[in-house]
Amino acid sequence: MQKGVTLTAQQASHNHMKRNIPIVYLIFLSSVAAIGGLLFGYDTAVISGTIGQVTRQFELDAIEQGWYVGCALIGSIIGVAMAGPLSDRFGRKKVMILSAVLFSVSALGCAVSESLTELVLYRILGGMGIGMVSIVSPMYISEVALSGYRGSLVSLYQLAITVGFLGAYLMNFQLLEFSRTTAFVFEPLLSKIFHEEAWRGMLGMEFLPAFLFLLVLFFIPESPRWLAINNQISQAEKVFSGIYGSSALAKRKVEDVRRSTSAGIKSSQWALLKNPRVLKPVMIGVAIAILGQFMGVNAVLYYGPSIFEQSGLSDGDALFYQVMVGLVNVLTTVLALIIIDKVGRKKLVYFGVSGMIITLLLISFYFLKGETLGWPSQMLLVLFLTYIFATAISISAVIFVLLSEMYPNKIRGVAMSIAGFSLWVGTYLIGQLTPWFLENLSPSGTFLLFALMCLPYMWIIWKLIPETAGMSLEAIEAYWMGEKARRETYDKRSNTIET
Repeated sequence: MQKGVTLTAQQASHNHMKRNIPIVYLIFLSSVAAIGGLLFGYDTAVISGTIGQVTRQFELDAIEQGWYVGCALIGSIIGVAMAGPLSDRFGRKKVMILSAVLFSVSALGCAVSESLTELVLYRILGGMGIGMVSIVSPMYISEVALSGYRGSLVSLYQLAITVGFLGAYLMNFQLLEFSRTTAFVFEPLLSKIFHEEAWRGMLGMEFLPAFLFLLVLFFIPESPRWLAINNQISQAEKVFSGIYGSSALAKRKVEDVRRSTSAGIKSSQWALLKNPRVLKPVMIGVAIAILGQFMGVNAVLYYGPSIFEQSGLSDGDALFYQVMVGLVNVLTTVLALIIIDKVGRKKLVYFGVSGMIITLLLISFYFLKGETLGWPSQMLLVLFLTYIFATAISISAVIFVLLSEMYPNKIRGVAMSIAGFSLWVGTYLIGQLTPWFLENLSPSGTFLLFALMCLPYMWIIWKLIPETAGMSLEAIEAYWMGEKARRETYDKRSNTIET
């Protein structure tokens, strides 16, 4: 079909064209996969409200505290290493189901653990679930999404992460208050979980969204691109037809996918990494994945209450401030979701990372001279909220979009596992090292370090990554391979497709 001629113009009227792109169905598929992000966010953030309680109960020193926080990240590294190969072999959907099972078992196990060793083991299982969904959920969304909506739809996953963060902060805050006012005198186990040792309830409440995720996964199809790559052509065409609203375009999409996995890409997955054109985007993905973790966001999300307490707040006020951080994170991600396909990935990074640098420097100065100058603790909250806004509008919104769309179809799972492995190694190091940074570099030096780490990230986005907004996955692959590809565009006002 020639560019500028809408697909449905050859078949029906303009009104019929509007029905040919079932956006509601796309949102449904993406939202189901995005529940994995909610679990990711909850499991990651819930730890922040339990650190003090668990530290006191088990008398942990700084290194042991870092291990309690970081143990789930060990599981995440294992999960992310497994997710790519498993999803390439068995499908994206089956790996998401496995992750939902791991989340469910982890939540129940944490709630009833009798020792620190048991607690750590169950946290590692939950971490494996996090690692898996961090790869497979955005990859699934990317593979079912139309190119003109892919940024927004994959950003649903990031939005779900922030909702999970906020949900964890709210749950921590409410359960802490609940434990101080209510006792289950009639049920010893419930009394232990929700009153005597409230951290158990905080960790255990994750079972509810985990079980929901497990149920709804049975109502979505397998990724059509995975089906096409694995020679399940009729099923791939059926799923693409439901996504595009056209059997003719579905057949064409299957042809595009099959062509991309046969022309110039005939080696095995791991052998392909020796190809410089394939290795380049993989290494770029590794760089932005690991650098992003050293720009401060996870330190704030993990240790926010502890940092606020260092500024003189009580533990209750610190948790409330962390709820405010989570709320700004959610609202800003909604904004990013709306504009990411219009503004583009790179401009969001330029704007947001510039704001991150400025606010990190101001936070560093606050801890260095703020008390001397008489700055109130509310000033720290304002700076943190501004920093979270800058982060959520840029690197947090963009990272999973870029990683899910940068790689060739045939090796997307393996490539995302490599980048995701780097991301989780960086996340683990931050979780493990932040208490040491705060003790030995001081809070001021820690946030100065985070500001400096923003600079190489900005350079990589500027110099090495193309603007991918509006490009199909096959067109992005052709860019890296130095080839030309048919480009698709979407008119969102009339809901029409041009190829």
